[in-house]
Amino acid sequence: MKKSVLTFAVSAALMGITTQVNAAGFQLAEYSATGLGRAFAGEAAMADNAAAQARNPAMLAYLSGRQVSGGGIYVATEVDVTGDVHIASPVLGPQGVTLNADAYDVADSALIPNFYYSSQINDNWTWGLAVNSNYGLATELPATHAASLFGHHTEITTVEFNPNIAYRLNDAVTLGAGVRIVYGDGSIGAATPYWVGAIKANPNLPAQIAARLPEPGTVLKTMEGDDVSYGWQVGGSWQPSENHRFGLAYHSGVELELSGSAAGLVYTGGQNLDIEGYLPLELPAFAELSSFHQLSDDVALHASVNWTQWSVFDRLVAYFPGETKPVGGIESDLVKEENFKDSWRVAVGSTWNVNKDWTVRSGFAVDRTAVDDEFRTTTIPDSDRLWFSLGAGYRASENLTVDMAITYIRAHGFAPIDEHQDLAGLAQVSFNGEAGGSVWLAGVQLSYKM
Repeated sequence: MKKSVLTFAVSAALMGITTQVNAAGFQLAEYSATGLGRAFAGEAAMADNAAAQARNPAMLAYLSGRQVSGGGIYVATEVDVTGDVHIASPVLGPQGVTLNADAYDVADSALIPNFYYSSQINDNWTWGLAVNSNYGLATELPATHAASLFGHHTEITTVEFNPNIAYRLNDAVTLGAGVRIVYGDGSIGAATPYWVGAIKANPNLPAQIAARLPEPGTVLKTMEGDDVSYGWQVGGSWQPSENHRFGLAYHSGVELELSGSAAGLVYTGGQNLDIEGYLPLELPAFAELSSFHQLSDDVALHASVNWTQWSVFDRLVAYFPGETKPVGGIESDLVKEENFKDSWRVAVGSTWNVNKDWTVRSGFAVDRTAVDDEFRTTTIPDSDRLWFSLGAGYRASENLTVDMAITYIRAHGFAPIDEHQDLAGLAQVSFNGEAGGSVWLAGVQLSYKM
């Protein structure tokens, strides 16, 4: 029990099961509806509007005058974790008990907003500001669900403020850099499953042991906290000819310490108190290599290869620096070995200028999981994903463009889950199942040249 909730806290921290389907680990990809229409293919080499700086600050050099872009992407999820919970204990006989623990539609739908501004200083310099979210989460299970022992509630919100500047070195080369200012806020919890009540009621269970078991729905561990931290990003582009451009961008990792309070029966022993605690979490660095190719006046193709350094997410440790310690006087708690690996994403897309007012986009992407089968958990049911995207842009006036996009993402391949948990030394609880599901994304982006 001691490790279950905080595992859910940070293994899901700054992400959601929604995110697990949209991008590997707990990374969000939805930075603009313009890019969504082409499955974010070619983003580090394209500058449709001010949102381009979110992926590559060097793209600011391609934006003239002052521009503003804002919008949102609605994420409609259908993520399921299906399987069984097996409880092994001497009081349940040699075979133990197996219970259904299917959980359907476990991730909340959400709207992910964004805002961008760019301003050309002169022929060489351009600066900009990006405000978006790269991580977020909202998941919920009933407090008495068969698998609530592994975590039943998580809600994480992040906002990133990102000032950038770009410099045009010559007609072919641009360079850019920016600062990442990330605020994160989160709360998590785990509770006692319904089947604990049946064990407590077993007449063969000694009274002193039954008294050690909490009632179904009892909060076992909770933690909430927030932090602000910093990182950086750099990028460049090379345009060898009028119709071909390449872009490369790198975003540093950001080290957060989600500081706040810990509570719940396991930590407090039933006393009415809060315990100061924090969870260090390194948001991984990521990079993108993109290309853009104008094949004719009306048709362009573009592609991206993305890398995320998920291997830094290998273990979770909670710390309790205050005078009030959890039960047992512990100062730290090894939450879980996660053993993530670096992940890759490949995307291809196209743009078709139908006429002077309408543009049509399409894209396809393969997004690889950040976790091997042996380390996948119910709290991070990560799997490979396939993206199918369509989008359109309408030039409403000389200065105003409206972009719309829709994307369907589905899990690809078998994603088994095999987890084990000790219940107060009285039983061994295991979950065996698999993760699956799909996500629909729909977005709108308004871009205006001032």
